[in-house]
Amino acid sequence: MGNGSSKLDSSSSSDPDAEDSRGSRFKKRMHLRRFLRRRRGGDANGKGIRSHTKLGSVEDFAGIAVLTLISAQMNFKDKWLACVSFGEQTFRTGISDHTKDPAWNSEKKLLLEKDGPHIARISVFETNRISRNNLVGYCEIDLLEFLSQDSSSEELKLLDPSPPNEVVGKIYVSCSVEDPIETEKRFAKRILSIVDYNEDGELSFPEFSDLIDAFGNQVAASKKEELFKAADKNGDGVVTLDELAALLAAQQEKEPLMNRCPVCGEVLEVSDKLNNMIHLTLCFDEGTGNQVMTGGFLTDKQAAYGWMFKLSEWAHFSSYDVGLNSGSSASHIVVYDRQKKRLVEEIIDGKIVLSMRAIYQSKVGLALMDKGVKELLHSISEKQGKRMDSVESAKDIPHFIESFKDQINMNEVKHPLEYFKTFNEFFIRELKPDVRPIAHVECDDVAVCAADCRLMAFKSIDDSLRLWIKGRKFSVQGLLGQEISAGAFMDGTLVIFRLAPQDYHRFHFPVSGFIEQIVDIPGCLYTVNPIAVNSKYCNVFTENKRSVAIISSSDFGKVAFVAIGATMVGSITFTKGKGDYVKKGEEFGYFSFGGSTVICVFEKDSIQIDEDLLANSSRSLETLVRVGTKLGVSTRRVSQADLPDVRRCALDD
Repeated sequence: MGNGSSKLDSSSSSDPDAEDSRGSRFKKRMHLRRFLRRRRGGDANGKGIRSHTKLGSVEDFAGIAVLTLISAQMNFKDKWLACVSFGEQTFRTGISDHTKDPAWNSEKKLLLEKDGPHIARISVFETNRISRNNLVGYCEIDLLEFLSQDSSSEELKLLDPSPPNEVVGKIYVSCSVEDPIETEKRFAKRILSIVDYNEDGELSFPEFSDLIDAFGNQVAASKKEELFKAADKNGDGVVTLDELAALLAAQQEKEPLMNRCPVCGEVLEVSDKLNNMIHLTLCFDEGTGNQVMTGGFLTDKQAAYGWMFKLSEWAHFSSYDVGLNSGSSASHIVVYDRQKKRLVEEIIDGKIVLSMRAIYQSKVGLALMDKGVKELLHSISEKQGKRMDSVESAKDIPHFIESFKDQINMNEVKHPLEYFKTFNEFFIRELKPDVRPIAHVECDDVAVCAADCRLMAFKSIDDSLRLWIKGRKFSVQGLLGQEISAGAFMDGTLVIFRLAPQDYHRFHFPVSGFIEQIVDIPGCLYTVNPIAVNSKYCNVFTENKRSVAIISSSDFGKVAFVAIGATMVGSITFTKGKGDYVKKGEEFGYFSFGGSTVICVFEKDSIQIDEDLLANSSRSLETLVRVGTKLGVSTRRVSQADLPDVRRCALDD
């Protein structure tokens, strides 16, 4: 219909040109469905990118924000692109044609939830690399705060991710909100415009017929003529979009017409009117080219990868997904940032990934470990530890900061850079007071996160073995060693705090109580990277060098705190000792150079872990958390009358 008039009666469907036009349109639509189905991850495990967030109730819906990148000015000459990350989705613009004041007008609609993500990160990449574009600037915008202002547009500074956050350019953005009432008004009109092939604002019967067929409702298909005639008040064979939208809206209240999305083909729940409206609003913009940004990415780093990475994905040499795919096939570790409520990629060198796979994900690698690799890891770690304590190692600090330029915030560090005389001094750096506030600090029945880390939490040991730890012989007794009785922790709750090299490497107490016991257990120095933890050929947590502390808490019972060494970790140092009374959030110790892990085991039914942490862990998705943020609440049955006032607040929270 795109090449002719839409003002045709039903007999015009025999026109070959008209049929070819509609057929071409539907072929494109089917191609789009396949693309979106792949985006959602139609594999057997159901993993992949979510198409759109589903709301639990009407009360969660805050509206649909329309974020527009209007234009930008950059202080560098190369061409560039921009990415917008929000929640679990990232979108990218096209590559700039000019470097001075290019006009974008790149628009993206984003779903706002009352307790959901509200900070959008805009990242700018130079496009001068074959395999991976270079991050040169970023800014963040709080959409809820922005929308509460009088002005709908603003000039934002783009900051260099390297210290000291120099300004590298400016970006001009606008943001408005399409409120729930307005969204509902435009709901039917958006759908109908899909089949208005010549965009004249009117639909013929053939166009309307195509739309009903795309709904996938056989009952509605039998009533196409009846519905069309009801809208065609003057009988001229065409109706306006407004007239037909009104008819469909009224019909949808009586008898829903849509069983599936006409854009991506996803099956819709007839009773879920709100989510259907949101899905179709967002899906329409992604599927019909009415926005400039391309979706389907998890993080800005994925969106910025060049053609070599795309080729490797196509050839199945690498993958990019939520979770770790049992540790062997994923070449990138994606975690959920709890504070920013979005997905981020953990930086790890590709050569290291390949070597870890070779060692930890194969029988050959296991054989190598049995024939000397364990001793080699010990030797390398000891030598590296000594080197990092030397004065010469200080020259590595600037390069280390540059490598993790968007993940190390020097403004939070207690001492200036020149204070650190060795690399290890910087590695075990202290933070300024109050940059890590303790959640419910006066409420001892609220447990907090023990480190700046990537966290996995499981209600039971069985859950952890099913979803994360794949070692053949993992057990609580094996984790705690022979000197500590594991009886109190059987079937208990397990929390894993994994520290990456770029993290603040001091660990803190999750609960208040007395330190009953500390036991050092010698062992290997396997990496604690998920690729090794997910290996069925070795047992990282029960074979590695570790120190186990038992904390006796009146609110949580006994809590086992296990500090685990790893490759390149020279030592585990405790700053508290046996018999000390400690408060949650207090420093317990630190790891010297390297990545490392803390595991806490709580007694069965003693803690209710926060639901968002459990939900992410059930997807094999680590959550990026900070020291002192809330972990969970005590479930021990204590009479409120027996509790001090400072503890009642947590139980009431």
